[in-house]
Amino acid sequence: MTENERHKQISIRGIAPLENVATIKKSFNRHLHYTLVKDRNVATVQDYYFSLAYTVRDHLVSRWIRTQQYYYEIDPKRVYYLSLEFYMGRTLSNTMVNLGIQSSCDEAMYQLGLDIEELEEMELDAGLGNGGLGRLAACFLDSMATLGLAAYGYGIRYDYGIFTQRIENGWQVEEPDEWLRFGNPWEKSRPEYCLPINFYGRVEKINNKDKWVDTQVLFAMPYDNPIPGYNNNTVNSLRLWSCKAPNSFHLHFFNNGEYINAVCERNYAENISRVLYPNDNMFEGKELRLKQEYFLVAATLQDIVRRFKSSTFGQAQGTAGRPSFDNFPDKVAIQLNDTHPSLAIPELMRLLIDIEDVPWDKAWDITTRTCAYTNHTVLPEALERWPVGLLGHVLPRHLSILYEINARFLQEVGRRWPGDGSKLARMSLVEESQEKKINMANVCIVGSKAVNGVAAIHSDILKKSTFKDFYEMFPSKFQNKTNGITPRRWLLLCNPGLSDIIAEKIGETWITNLFELRKLTPFSKDEGFLRNFIKVKQENKMRLANYLQTNYNVKVNPNSMFDMQVKRIHEYKRQLMNVLHIITVYNRIKRNPQAQYVPRTVMIGGKAAPGYHLAKLIIKLINNVGAIVNSDPIVGDRLKVIFLENYRVTLAEKIIPAADLSQQISLAGTEASGTGNMKFMLNGALTIGTLDGANVEMAEEMGRDNIFIFGMNVDEVDELFRKGYNPNDYYNKDPELKQALDQLNSGYYSPDTPGLFSELYNILLNHDRFALLADYRSYIEAQNQVSELFKDQLRWAAKALLNVAASGKFSSDRTISEYAREIWGVEPSSVKLPNPGEKT
Repeated sequence: MTENERHKQISIRGIAPLENVATIKKSFNRHLHYTLVKDRNVATVQDYYFSLAYTVRDHLVSRWIRTQQYYYEIDPKRVYYLSLEFYMGRTLSNTMVNLGIQSSCDEAMYQLGLDIEELEEMELDAGLGNGGLGRLAACFLDSMATLGLAAYGYGIRYDYGIFTQRIENGWQVEEPDEWLRFGNPWEKSRPEYCLPINFYGRVEKINNKDKWVDTQVLFAMPYDNPIPGYNNNTVNSLRLWSCKAPNSFHLHFFNNGEYINAVCERNYAENISRVLYPNDNMFEGKELRLKQEYFLVAATLQDIVRRFKSSTFGQAQGTAGRPSFDNFPDKVAIQLNDTHPSLAIPELMRLLIDIEDVPWDKAWDITTRTCAYTNHTVLPEALERWPVGLLGHVLPRHLSILYEINARFLQEVGRRWPGDGSKLARMSLVEESQEKKINMANVCIVGSKAVNGVAAIHSDILKKSTFKDFYEMFPSKFQNKTNGITPRRWLLLCNPGLSDIIAEKIGETWITNLFELRKLTPFSKDEGFLRNFIKVKQENKMRLANYLQTNYNVKVNPNSMFDMQVKRIHEYKRQLMNVLHIITVYNRIKRNPQAQYVPRTVMIGGKAAPGYHLAKLIIKLINNVGAIVNSDPIVGDRLKVIFLENYRVTLAEKIIPAADLSQQISLAGTEASGTGNMKFMLNGALTIGTLDGANVEMAEEMGRDNIFIFGMNVDEVDELFRKGYNPNDYYNKDPELKQALDQLNSGYYSPDTPGLFSELYNILLNHDRFALLADYRSYIEAQNQVSELFKDQLRWAAKALLNVAASGKFSSDRTISEYAREIWGVEPSSVKLPNPGEKT
């Protein structure tokens, strides 16, 4: 899209008031001059981006301060969302959209002779997350602000986010993500609020009380990031902690004249906030990771207690003139995003017992009424289990508290099921294996008032299988909260063409009430509207095709089906099955080149954890298959395979609006929810998927006729493995599958290294944990149906539009409203705070 076209398109959604444009231009020039100390003769595009960012931030600041004042005045119950990951992406465009100043900024830059799209491209993604869990946290922050909740995100300000992925000779190569190298115009450091964090040391009895002594002290320095709600003048905060060593750290080195050693030790201590752990759905128990998890909760809970104490309720006096914590659960809700912040439970107990002198039973009552836990996975390898030895070394006081919690809890279990030793062992927080470990999921369940899964099928699996014993003991604790996505970023911002034709038909109320999209359903029979719908999709595809040619040097046919699978590379997500389909189609074309084929461009994107050998081998396979398919003159443009390097939020915003087909093909019962599936649905792609995660509810909302469902359901998967699954049975009776696998084994796709993919062949035939071969034929048949439907563009568009119309349930606004009412005990507010300068 040219700048003029974009300028015209943005302006459709609101004429920019001239006084706003003049103010923005003046502010922009002022920041260029006074903040960046540049003039137009020497300023770079980077400088112009920063000037625009600071100009937009000026519009945030008064609203941000006023929001915090408002919360102090009305003293509402506050919600604290603790997550080790926040995958925020870019901030500039999102802020302009939520503040309603996008058209004014666009007009101002246009008048200054600048390309706003070029400026937006200068912003580096804040990639402080691995994938779905971190992006969900970002969507939730947007919804909490839009719903007027007094909510705070808490995380870690990693110096390096999720690694930058490069592809060299088909292999993934990791490079550090230096997202802070030019500075971050959105954050505000708060060095005056540094908080001490303790590690190591020992526990000793002092006056008959346990005390944590001889600790190493570090500091947590907060950086606040504004989170604007949509068009309501509410600006909440995301507080990210950075680790700093105290000035006195290892002073004895200085006293011995070893200055260099002292500085090195300081740097080593500050490694806690240096880098995001790049593992997704895999638990890797390392001391640094444990310290990161405790660093987050220790700093956050001190902040929460401080804020509570300064509120009206926190100033109530208890015994001996100390603050009363009786009302703490009525004023504070803490949500644990997976088990990563699970140490919040023993840490809150420690603060209450050791620091505030609250008796154990009362402290436990307060803790269990304050905390709530969201589970994000049922994969055994992803559940956190910390070795007792490591926990006792790094956090000795917390280990003793966890032992006490466990002893009291097991007494309850014993009273409920007397003599049932196996149940005691399964429910214990301490796993008595070869190496004693603390099961952090069990800690979260016992120490929380609510436990939720993130899709209906996932929550059922938690109750029936993963946490069956706990569900029997605490049935009222277990809930479902199906995930959602923010419609602001994932439709309004990333797909302005579709947003405009929707707004022309049904208005703009859908932006904050996505259920309004149901009003689009009748238009699935309106040929004129469907042709406009197809035109928008085609424009998005052309834009992506140009992007791919510019950035990947790949020419694609924009009239082909854009078939996409973008997510972390993991065996359970079954990118391998997608590759088997590509190979199958390739073999069919080679076998019968005269036949008619629906042209496809298959795009696969995602990062593999650096230590996950098989995932990296799958990336190599995708690239090798692509190299052979794309260069085969017999195939031509009927089939193209592209690996999308360095998949991230910003790239998702470009590719999702252009997708025709979304692949959500995990083995039933392995994907907790998925949110990429919702983004594709909202942007008018059809889904091919299994009855897994949120796919199940998507199919219910849109109707089974408007989604391509294949493969086994959860019960059938269980039955297959119960009876004994033999992949060779499927291999031997399916010639196309056999040919594809034999090609992997023979070196057809790795002629220079013939045995390169034999490992994948052997795994699929001997250790097929995720039943690819069992679902293969059903998947191929569903893909045949996809190709057949794509021939009829109007029918395809009608089904795609029905997908968009059925997306209402999958707004994060709906998800957060449910959390608010059913877990946190707060009510969303539609109150619009006054504009800056207006009286309340």
